Amino acid sequence: MSRRTLLSPAADAIGSALDLRLTGTQFVHALAPALADAASVYLLERWRRGEHAPANPDPPRIEAHRLALRVGSDAREDWEGVLPAGEVIVFPRGTPYARALASGQAQLLDAIDAHTSERLRASGGGDIRIDELLRTASFLVVPLRLREVTIGFVACTRGPDRAPFLPAEVTAVEALAAQASVALDNARRYEHERRTTLAIRNSLPTGTLQRFEGCRVAHGSLSAGPDTVIGGDWYDVLRRPGDRVSLIVGDAMGHGPESAVAMLQLRTAVRTLAGFDIPAAELVRRLDALACETPGASFATCIYAEWDARQGICTLVGAGHPPPLLRGPDGRTAPVQLAEAGLPLGLGTGRYEATELTVPAQALLVLYSDGLVESRDTDIDHQIARLAGTLDAAAAGFPDAEGEEVLPALCRHLLDAPSDPTGADDRTLLLAELTPARG
Repeated sequence: MSRRTLLSPAADAIGSALDLRLTGTQFVHALAPALADAASVYLLERWRRGEHAPANPDPPRIEAHRLALRVGSDAREDWEGVLPAGEVIVFPRGTPYARALASGQAQLLDAIDAHTSERLRASGGGDIRIDELLRTASFLVVPLRLREVTIGFVACTRGPDRAPFLPAEVTAVEALAAQASVALDNARRYEHERRTTLAIRNSLPTGTLQRFEGCRVAHGSLSAGPDTVIGGDWYDVLRRPGDRVSLIVGDAMGHGPESAVAMLQLRTAVRTLAGFDIPAAELVRRLDALACETPGASFATCIYAEWDARQGICTLVGAGHPPPLLRGPDGRTAPVQLAEAGLPLGLGTGRYEATELTVPAQALLVLYSDGLVESRDTDIDHQIARLAGTLDAAAAGFPDAEGEEVLPALCRHLLDAPSDPTGADDRTLLLAELTPARG
């Protein structure tokens, strides 16, 4: 008899969704009621949390997280009040679960062990269904193993009205456990990256509008991929002494954890260096030196700006990044010609030169990532001009008022108008309304 014949068709769904709890539910649905009267899957708590300390091969106790449970064809909610998913249970040495984990071998018994019986009766609160659950004539525990590491186990029971588990059925459960282990690992990694992504995004400046002396800033970012794909774009706004404001948009090349870590380190470095109150060009030179020592930061780019409202001067330093745009009082937007475009960070050149712009009247400074101007079919200079034209057209269409929503609305509009319809790269934008102090 083949494994597919023994198991429910639900086995084909295992791994179809990168969700840990749903994967566990798919696993127990493949087992019960087709192969077992009841099935439950547990993950070692240390593995679920991502702890990397070496495991004791025969620990005195095991902490396991109940991921999913199915009794017959009951819905999960029917047992939530008695045996809830998410509960962490301690299993002492000597239980069949501990033996399965220590040996890496399935444990087949003709009854539930005494420790489990006592625990279930104590947690059941007098629920008569627990007594029925304990009427077991065959009890199977199969370890979940992944690359020679045990990550949990699955437990299956049969009542006295069914024959005990046969060797072929044990083999089928072991094969399904191997499939489920890979799916569970994929789901755990996915969830970990999602949490990391959300933590990174939450670390960026919040709110749609920030206000400073002589400066209002709107900013935002859109990911090119799903929420779990971490990009290297970042932006920041820093209050400086003397009513100055530092603005930066950067891009650590690539996607995934390495680029995200590089992005976080570079962003933290900018904040630290800005605290020393050093000149803008020196700040970028030091950032370049740090990027040389940061994995994943080589060829990162950035544009750094420092606005001094009292002096009416905006200082700009580029490091291999698309040039900023400036929209003046005449209502026209154009790229800023930097004295030195600068090479990307992480090359160790140390050659960065500041460009000082005198801003006599209110102007709009635009810093952006290359996702807003790169296209497979069009020259980047043309795309930069297109972005400037899009800004002018949008600004003309918004109310010319003191309303707080104008800058954020412009920001959202530009982010939603990418140059490349495939959306192949992340888009990050920072709009700074610069207002020089009056004499």
